[in-house]
Amino acid sequence: MQKFLNIKGTAATGFQGNQLVSLTGLKTVRAATADAITTVLSYEDGTATTITTAAQTGFNVQVQLQEAVEAALQTSWTKPVYDVTLVLTPTSIVNA
Repeated sequence: MQKFLNIKGTAATGFQGNQLVSLTGLKTVRAATADAITTVLSYEDGTATTITTAAQTGFNVQVQLQEAVEAALQTSWTKPVYDVTLVLTPTSIVNA
């Protein structure tokens, strides 16, 4: 079953205002430091989705994403998309 986070926010140069991010094969959600500007979702196939925001406070974006992943995976298979509006608006979301 495919699951996605629909990350919502205000449109910016590198972010259209909403973006689907796959949860399939997700291994980790991490930020390097408590005030990092990037949060990385790493996948089993070696790819990663990098979400860039303003500086976090106490890993708040990372924690919110982890909680959203947990909530999304608990929803019914008939609800493949789980909406989340981050505490800090993304400036870019890149999968590579």
